[in-house]
Amino acid sequence: MNLVSIGARDLPDAWFQCVYEIVDKGHKYVIDYGSYAGQKRLEFDYVTVHIKYPGVRPLIPDIPASLGIPNPVAEGYVEEYLPYLMTPKKEPNEDYTYGERLAGWSYISPAAGEGGPTTGKVERRVVNQIEEIIKMYKTKGYGTNQAAMTVSVPSDILLGDPPCLRHIDTRICHGKLHFVVYFRSWDLWNGFPANLGGLQLLKEYMAGEIGVEDGEMIAASKGLHLYDYVWELAQLRTMRT
Repeated sequence: MNLVSIGARDLPDAWFQCVYEIVDKGHKYVIDYGSYAGQKRLEFDYVTVHIKYPGVRPLIPDIPASLGIPNPVAEGYVEEYLPYLMTPKKEPNEDYTYGERLAGWSYISPAAGEGGPTTGKVERRVVNQIEEIIKMYKTKGYGTNQAAMTVSVPSDILLGDPPCLRHIDTRICHGKLHFVVYFRSWDLWNGFPANLGGLQLLKEYMAGEIGVEDGEMIAASKGLHLYDYVWELAQLRTMRT
């Protein structure tokens, strides 16, 4: 496997560098199973992207007007996407949302008696991982490796379209909140900039609630790809062949 490491200044720079590098360092294959089966992908074997200043605006890709191609992320979309990460609202036709997993996951727990052991019964509870991590840092201190948010559950393996984002790990270092995220599969052209923009806004919210500064972001994936229908757009933006 070809392990690629990219260092970027901000989110637009990270997107451009990934699009530029995938032309040389990605591999082409036909999708046997999953989204867009039968089509081709150009994909990194494994990539890690370290973004030093992810909060620099704008958060979306920089597309020179002279190229005549649309921006992969519409103006204002990242802000509209944020509730999808931070609230548990889910439409009837949706198997899951990231917000449901992060901010409103329902689970079965043993029922506790009045100040004593469990009663032998069970009850359904809801956990908001975002708020629990904020509380953890504020009440337990910053020196912990437990402040990680999980998106996937074992039954996702049965879904036709399981979550791409799998976890958001966090760390407070030198007074700043940093995110370390992992995507099992990731559309580079549209998904990468929209997802990271939304995650950056989530990080800024959490940093403000904790009382620390906004920090860096590290994103990793063994499935960051370009579908064949955007290969020509990628060549136009990077002036590659």
